Amino acid sequence: MSALICGSLAYDTIMVFQDQFKNHILPDKVHILNVAFLVPRMRREFGGCAGNIAYNLKLLGGEPIPMAAVGQDFGPYREYFESCGIRLDQVREIKDLYTAQAFITTDLDDNQITAFHPGAMMRSHEASVRDVAGVKFGIVAPDGRDAMLNHARDFADLGIPFIFDPGQAMPLFNGDEFRAFIELADYVTVNDYESNLLAERTGWTEAEIASRVKAYIVTRGPKGAQIHTKEQTFEIPAANPVRVVDPTGCGDAFRAGLIFGLMHGCDFATTGRIASLMGALKIEHHGTQNQRFNYEQFADQFRQQFGYALAL
Repeated sequence: MSALICGSLAYDTIMVFQDQFKNHILPDKVHILNVAFLVPRMRREFGGCAGNIAYNLKLLGGEPIPMAAVGQDFGPYREYFESCGIRLDQVREIKDLYTAQAFITTDLDDNQITAFHPGAMMRSHEASVRDVAGVKFGIVAPDGRDAMLNHARDFADLGIPFIFDPGQAMPLFNGDEFRAFIELADYVTVNDYESNLLAERTGWTEAEIASRVKAYIVTRGPKGAQIHTKEQTFEIPAANPVRVVDPTGCGDAFRAGLIFGLMHGCDFATTGRIASLMGALKIEHHGTQNQRFNYEQFADQFRQQFGYALAL
């Protein structure tokens, strides 16, 4: 029951500025902007969409296979994933480049300034879904442009069901390309803002997108999620976290829950709740891969949150 997770592997360097950006950026001087922020708090996290989804799917007992391109500095991440028991045979290391990295500075209003270096991710298109045996399910998550186009076509040609998740890659594609992705995919997942963008780019309503796939999943933050099918819409309640610490990576945890539920043949109402709880468990921790639990603990939380037991 292996799932091929196509997307980025990246390092996230997260810094906190103990003030507000607006106190240091003069609106009438942005044409000659030259600012520096003292950031006494900093942490480095393992991240990237493929990494986050694979990590969360492994927590549930799934068998993720991340497919990504990384650079010469991947060593600590490799060691970490090996300790988690996650396969890395489809992760290509390119010696003359660095692993993709995001440098994120957050102020006290939770505004963010981010610099992203794609590094080896720009060569992720050199890998092929066709070279991986035994895959039963897949996801095309944010990655290099050519890689996303190639992987979607390959999944469809091979008859492997997959999720299309444009996410942060929304600016990379035009309306024709988005329409092609949707026609190829079995499932599409976006947040509510991305749903509006997708409708604008494609000229298709939510109902028209849902008519072309098995399910169109739209997350809505604390309002939960909606799963649209040709026949009906399932309202998915938000699971309740014990505490809200850091929302970064909640979407990727949600997607891992989708993959797990769909691969195990769960109905859409249950699949959505699995995904919702995965997001809630993530939000209780800093970073994207610091939550710890096993399937039995998750199933117990599921029963407490939703009032019925998972039957896989």
